[in-house]
Amino acid sequence: MTPVELSRTVLHAVRRAVDAGELSVAVPTRAVVAPPGPGGCGDYATSIALQLARPAGQPPFRVAEVLRSHLAEADGITDVVLTGPGFLNISLDRAATDVGLVREILRRGPRYGYVDAAEGAEGRVVQLRCPRDPRAVVVADASARILRSQGTRVWVSAEGIEPAWISVLGVTVDAVGPVPAELPVDVRPVPAVASAELLSLGRDAGRWALLHPAAHDRPRTGVEHLVQRESNPLFRVRYAHARARAAARNAADLGFTAAPGPLTDVEPGLLAALADHPRVLAAAADHRAPDRLARHLVTVADAALPFLLTVLPRGGEKPSAAHRARLALAEAVGAVLAGGLALLGIDAPDHL
Repeated sequence: MTPVELSRTVLHAVRRAVDAGELSVAVPTRAVVAPPGPGGCGDYATSIALQLARPAGQPPFRVAEVLRSHLAEADGITDVVLTGPGFLNISLDRAATDVGLVREILRRGPRYGYVDAAEGAEGRVVQLRCPRDPRAVVVADASARILRSQGTRVWVSAEGIEPAWISVLGVTVDAVGPVPAELPVDVRPVPAVASAELLSLGRDAGRWALLHPAAHDRPRTGVEHLVQRESNPLFRVRYAHARARAAARNAADLGFTAAPGPLTDVEPGLLAALADHPRVLAAAADHRAPDRLARHLVTVADAALPFLLTVLPRGGEKPSAAHRARLALAEAVGAVLAGGLALLGIDAPDHL
């Protein structure tokens, strides 16, 4: 069960409680699930009971008790524990969850974590306004891409823009001109110092230099973003993607293809990072923070690189179901990295 599927399962539990007359509330359109916080347990936790307590006219813990009984009956859930004022901590069937996660990523491809327009903020237009500054324009451009991936329509305007920002950094805006005084400039990260140095990095490294740091941090625009070594986070992300693509090519040469299946000796952090991708996209959209996505891709790449060395048969080994399952996970890694880089406006080469 993926986080998206678990979110739907939580909403289904709310619907069942409403239909049974146990709760009198409007069923929300979205249930946030995330790794448990301090004091929590299990694989995921949700605060849906706290969200529903006031409209239900019941204490949060009582709402959580009602939902617990319905969640505990769902396929793929092994335990539900209540903590704090009413947090639901959910444990999943790990083997089934891992296989389902890989299968879901391969089904969605680079669009894994996207929200269909019917599920997103249909009809609402988010307006992003930024000053005449290359970093602000790039952050607004990437934020718009991420918001659109979550089913939101976006309008981007800049107080000014240089032709080189379009030709070199690949930015697009919907309007250019002074922002009316009554409308706030809402995308204003700390500017980069040296514009000429930034443009010399080219599109991919230049965008990464501006997007990877948090908005309140001043970006570095030196050649460290171009070097192909482990000290460069962009290189690690793109190298992990290239290794994942190479694994698929080499497997084809050996005569076998990917097939999701039980995984053994795989670092749990890799699967957790892949499962967390939809939540990261939603948070990056909500906070207009593409740096969250950039740092998440580094986390995925760092967890994936040791694993990618173990995908193919070694020596005289024959390809087995285990190899096909590991290849499926490698292809899932490649899809997540390619999709994330695309939302940042950065190329994901198959060869590096």
